[in-house]
Amino acid sequence: MAAAADNEVAVITHRTVDANGLRMHVAEAGPPGAPPVLLLHGFPQVWYAWRHQMRALADAGYRAVAPDLRGYGDSDAPAAELQYTAMHVVGDLVALLDAVVGAGKPVFVVAHDWGALTAWNLCLFRPDRVRALVSLSVAFTPRSPARRPVDGLRALYGDDYYICRIQEPGAIEAEFARLGTELVLRKFLAYRTPGPLMMPKSGWGSPDDEVPLPSWITEEDIKYYASKFDKTNFTGGLNYYRALNKTWELTAPWTGAEIKVPVKFIVGDLDLTYHTPGIQDFIHKGGFKKYVPLLDDVVVMKGVGHFISEEKPKEVSEHVISFIRKLSAEM
Repeated sequence: MAAAADNEVAVITHRTVDANGLRMHVAEAGPPGAPPVLLLHGFPQVWYAWRHQMRALADAGYRAVAPDLRGYGDSDAPAAELQYTAMHVVGDLVALLDAVVGAGKPVFVVAHDWGALTAWNLCLFRPDRVRALVSLSVAFTPRSPARRPVDGLRALYGDDYYICRIQEPGAIEAEFARLGTELVLRKFLAYRTPGPLMMPKSGWGSPDDEVPLPSWITEEDIKYYASKFDKTNFTGGLNYYRALNKTWELTAPWTGAEIKVPVKFIVGDLDLTYHTPGIQDFIHKGGFKKYVPLLDDVVVMKGVGHFISEEKPKEVSEHVISFIRKLSAEM
């Protein structure tokens, strides 16, 4: 399966970097001395989610750097769920940038899903390391001092909401094992309902379910992802959700803080994140701009779901490269 991945993204090289006490797998493309672009994947993905953008960035003269985040793929996966807070993961990225790009040097960041949540926190904690951010799917939302995030989601959606179901260690892993890795990945990647994802305790379907793949992902892609999650299990990725409340506690000093770097935001109109109650008003009626004063543009792609970098690779690559070029010309 690795051969299939290498054939598709022939310009991509791989290495392991020591960062923040972890061994992190990093995929790279483009000239070593070119302006670096850090690409952060989400759940349930690995560096491979950026295969299209990495080639496009390299062809445009940039150096694409796409790690497997802690707990994913060929990077180390600490066992304790509370080792997946924003502090831990941002710490990984700062150490990774020191090793790969150079100490203190800022980079362009492109991020999706959990990668986007991590990127927003990188901008909050270490804006000196971010020249600009392109966030896919997940808008910045200010910390609410009133309620822990998982508690709020449980009150809004109930116990069967997927983030609530994930909280009990081992329970959702057992459900995923019952269904099988490939089927779980199919269910996630093919999900296009513009509403909350539910995983009933009675079961998230049958192992015999047939889930057709969307046109933008192949059987080979699924097998590549499955090979990585068969190796690591899903626990590392799930632990990010389990550390949500702990991150909320640790980030109290940043309540009310603004994002002080230039930002472009891109989302599909069928993305479940775009249908969280109140989020569209927040994005389009001033709330987003209030907390992200250097917000440059908001792009809503019609008929596009959550996994936007894979569903619309050419369009996303063009948006990313044009934004970087625009800012580079201004800097």
